[in-house]
Formats: sequence, structure tokens, C-alpha cells
Amino acid sequence: MIAVIIFSSVIGYLIGSVNTSIIVGKLLYKVDVREHGSGNAGATNALRTLGKGAAAYVVIGDFIKGILACLIGRFVFGEINPGEGIFIGEYLAGFFAVVGHNWPAYFGFKGGKGVMTSFAVAMMFSPIAALICLGGFIIIVAITRYVSLGSMVCAAIFPIAALILNEPLFMVLTGAALAVLIIWRHKANIERLISGNETKLSFKTHKEKY
Repeated sequence: MIAVIIFSSVIGYLIGSVNTSIIVGKLLYKVDVREHGSGNAGATNALRTLGKGAAAYVVIGDFIKGILACLIGRFVFGEINPGEGIFIGEYLAGFFAVVGHNWPAYFGFKGGKGVMTSFAVAMMFSPIAALICLGGFIIIVAITRYVSLGSMVCAAIFPIAALILNEPLFMVLTGAALAVLIIWRHKANIERLISGNETKLSFKTHKEKY
């Protein structure tokens, strides 16, 4: 069990530390997205500052690394008790992939908020619960145009949906930890939402000349 905890956590963190928005910004645009827009190294800021193409690359990259971390955690260690469908290695690798996205070892421990990577992890944990969250996210963002609000609400919904679906308790608790992490990372957004200063989603880019 100790080997499962250590290996899964480390491999998940290292994979999560591959921050796609920083890589795309530096390779294709010769800029660090953390120095522009909201300063967040994620898909939304990439969309606002670099454009739709960059944002698409970021979404794909962040999604893939969440899936990859979970797959490694699952297939290296398998089920704790065969037949029960409990994959501790997957849960830990997925959680720490999000931690790595937030505090990437390769980029000065300054990353994004981990929403897309969390969604990928949630899809691996419980696809039905994740799709419920996605539906809620789309509705909230369509009505309010606040990506941050949709992200936080859906993060909170996931462990509840997973619990209702009778998913393994360890996975539900991991989902709850992810929800707390996402909401905490959005604390500045919460303040702006309360004050009415939060930026709404727009597909118009505000690119500077790089």
C-alpha cells in the first residue's frame, strides 16, 4: 500500500506538472501566459490572450495528461481487492496530476487551476458523474457566462453525484478533495463574483502583439 501511495502520487504529480498552456505559449507564441491576462496558466486565459487555436491545444493537452496519470495508476497497481472495482493507484495519480497542474515542478510551481485536468480525472473516476457535471457546467456558463462559477459548482456536484451513484468511498473522498482544491484555487474569482467584477466568457481574443 505504501508503494501504491508513493508511486501513484509522484507519477501523477510529474505528469500533471507538464503544463500545456505554458508550453504552447512559449513554443508557439514565445510568451509566458502567466504574464498576460489573468495570469492563470489554463485554457481560459489561453483563449483570452492567445486565441482559440492555443486554447484548443491546451484543452486537449490538459485532458490527456489527466487520463494518462489515471491509466498509469490503474494498470500499474490494479484493484486493491480484485472484483471490487477500487483503484487506489488511479485515484491518487489523478488527484496529484491536478496538484501538479496547479503547482508544476517544471515551471516554478506556478500553474493553473486544474479544471480541465480535473474533468479528465473525473471521467476516469466516474464517467456518469463527470457527464452530469459537464451538463451543469454548460448550463451555468451558457446562462451566466462565468466559467469560474460553472467550474466551482460542478466541482462541488461531482462527489455528491458519485456518492449517489454508489461509487467507492475512497474515490468519492478523492473527488471531494478535488472539489475543495478547485474552489480554493478560485478564491480570487469568488471575490470578483461577489463584487461584480468577474470577467465573463468571450470568444473575442485580446491578444497583444508578441
